[in-house]
Amino acid sequence: MPTPYHCTICGQAHEDWPALVYPTPAAYYHLTETEKGELATVSDDFCVITYEDQTDRFIRTVLWQEVTDHPEDLHYGLWVSLSAASFADYEAHYNDEDHQTEYFGWLANPLPDYDFSVSIPHEDFDHPFVRDYYAGIPRKEAERRIHAMMGG
Repeated sequence: MPTPYHCTICGQAHEDWPALVYPTPAAYYHLTETEKGELATVSDDFCVITYEDQTDRFIRTVLWQEVTDHPEDLHYGLWVSLSAASFADYEAHYNDEDHQTEYFGWLANPLPDYDFSVSIPHEDFDHPFVRDYYAGIPRKEAERRIHAMMGG
């Protein structure tokens, strides 16, 4: 049975932890309002930014972070960039529950507590993100991240 989470914003106890959601990829966030209207198309799950010399394509995804001493995992609602072919395949099969595949994507949102200034291979267990992804994080750390991202 999950332990109630005490929200620092509303002050209420909730049974489930909130997902830490990014409403858009960082590239969209950094556009001016004019550029957003002229260059970008964004929905809850897809974002396309068409620059003069390139097109960036993003999808929303969920990253589960295991919490080692708690029955509930921490969820991040993140955006990743995909190649044109992967984006087209994902979009074509978006409502197909039987479609199973994997895509290579680049993380398109910063994650607090992790440095992504250089590309990291998923086998690099010396990188804190990779180590935490495979080993998990303690409940106290998960709650600290929730409070920090929610403005508490």
